[in-house]
Amino acid sequence: MNDADAKKISKRFAVYGEITDARRYGDGHINATYLVTTDKRRYILQRVNTDVFPDLDGLMRNIIAVTSHLKARGAETLGIVPTTDGSPYLADERCRMYDFIENTVTLQRAQTPEQLRAAAAAFGEFVRLLSDFDASALTQTIPKFHDTPDRYSKLAAAVAADKRGRLKYCADEAAFVRARKDTLSDITDGLNDGIPLRVTHNDTKLNNILLDATTGKARAIIDLDTVMPGSLLYDFGDSIRFGASAAREDERDLGKVRFDIDLFSAYADGYLPAVKSTITPREVELLPYSAYLMTVECGMRFLTDYLDGDVYFATAYPEHNLVRCRTQLKLAAEMEKAFPAMRAAVRRALNR
Repeated sequence: MNDADAKKISKRFAVYGEITDARRYGDGHINATYLVTTDKRRYILQRVNTDVFPDLDGLMRNIIAVTSHLKARGAETLGIVPTTDGSPYLADERCRMYDFIENTVTLQRAQTPEQLRAAAAAFGEFVRLLSDFDASALTQTIPKFHDTPDRYSKLAAAVAADKRGRLKYCADEAAFVRARKDTLSDITDGLNDGIPLRVTHNDTKLNNILLDATTGKARAIIDLDTVMPGSLLYDFGDSIRFGASAAREDERDLGKVRFDIDLFSAYADGYLPAVKSTITPREVELLPYSAYLMTVECGMRFLTDYLDGDVYFATAYPEHNLVRCRTQLKLAAEMEKAFPAMRAAVRRALNR
């Protein structure tokens, strides 16, 4: 879809004013996103990648249900613009439209602990506001997305097949994960034994929070395609995996990769006060473990894709996924050593 196509498709939505422009927007890697301008206001048009999200109807039902719930509780959230015939999206074009939320910015990474604390509070508030939502009613837009034992099974199959002859370059990484295969099921098992099933975002990076351009405060959580039933531990853990690392996800120099306990503490300080009214003791206990688990899981996904020939994640060079895997496993190893400090940080945050 090019700019001209986007402008033409936008005319099939119930926009306010005359469309004057449509152009590619943002740096997302899955959906094609366009900023649409009329003489009255602005909108976001997206063509959904149905290779990743084949059940577009289920995905949109999730988003409608969750945003309606958030709005009913006074939260700012995505506003869905219907088509001219009243549908929530264009099935034939696989396109949907949102109101553009003005005077907001996003950050790729937290520059200060305060920014990370604010991001944590925003994701914690997301959990709190949806704590009375029946998560079982949501569609699994990506089935088994955080089924870590299943991710391990897929890695084991990729190791056994070694269809690209790459195992010789990553035998140590495969052995690292294999040695930890018995540590991967505490959350999946717990969801069948007392851990609450909740609405989870499943992509809790800082750039999925719209911040007010003037005050810097969080206004809305975006990118709701992966909203599914799951555990808040998935979202907390993935936030730490991404936010408490001192290096980029694809840093080649592992000497620069370290787990920053101060950043973990900052995130806990923002998150736990926001969820204190709803989080359970078992969830609190597993917060440090969740950071480790999501980091190992991500490393497994990168390693599986590397062995399979880079069929899922976009890569810039042949060993890109292996480099990504190594950063995650280095972080996971450091987290294992930091569990006592992480538990202490959680206790301090909970008692604030």
